[in-house]
Amino acid sequence: MRRPVIDREIPLRVSLHTGGPHRCPYVPGQIAVNEFLCAETLDSGMYQSLMELGFRRSGDIVYRPRCPTCRQCVPIRVVVDAFRPTRSQRRARRRNADVRVTLGPPEYTGEKWKVYRAYLQYQHGDSAQCNREEFEAFLYRSPTTTVEMTYWLGDRLLGAGIVDQTPSALSSVYFYFDPAEARRSLGVFSALVEIDECRRRGLTYWYVGYYVGACHTMRYKAAFGPHELLGADGVWRRSVGGGSRAEDSLHGGSGREAGENSGPPPWINSTGSAADR
Repeated sequence: MRRPVIDREIPLRVSLHTGGPHRCPYVPGQIAVNEFLCAETLDSGMYQSLMELGFRRSGDIVYRPRCPTCRQCVPIRVVVDAFRPTRSQRRARRRNADVRVTLGPPEYTGEKWKVYRAYLQYQHGDSAQCNREEFEAFLYRSPTTTVEMTYWLGDRLLGAGIVDQTPSALSSVYFYFDPAEARRSLGVFSALVEIDECRRRGLTYWYVGYYVGACHTMRYKAAFGPHELLGADGVWRRSVGGGSRAEDSLHGGSGREAGENSGPPPWINSTGSAADR
């Protein structure tokens, strides 16, 4: 379903689509619905405005949840200047003191595809399905300003993170790593590297997608703080702590290893129209 609108929240005229209902990957028993737009090109300032309204990018799709009976997916962003790593996060940084990080434009390579396939198997088992073309479209084609951070031990690739860049923030799109190095906590380390890069650039926020209190694999995001959560009333409110504190902060307004999905959104077909699942 397509509905051209001028949303009172959205500053520019866009064509929003509504995806077909599908099984929620985060909350058992819930049916999820997303609204989205397809973007061949997306100005970084416009994308900043969309992120402030709870949208997130996957490939050339920019989406936000609009589920009929659930509001568990809450946009979360870390306040860069105020961020202080926890003791366990500092340990993860020390554990990776021998890792070299490079930053540049996103670039597909066969080595990255190999690491990504191993990562999918590690995280999702045999249920993960993604071919090379989907991998390239998902992570290595972007309609907006995007950079890639790669993590190396000598000449061996340990992992890679895709990060969108806007005038006031970096947004973590996806991070994958070699599961043989899982003991390094590379997901935590990469988050710290991205926050450091925000600070180096003088940016205000690090966006990290959606916090889902009911999903144990998504609750880790609340460990990076202080952070802000977007309420149902459209107001960002700061939470001073993680875990239950993050849950508590939702009541005032309503209600990575990085990377939340194993591939392109399941509710979009190759033409960008709504697809039932």
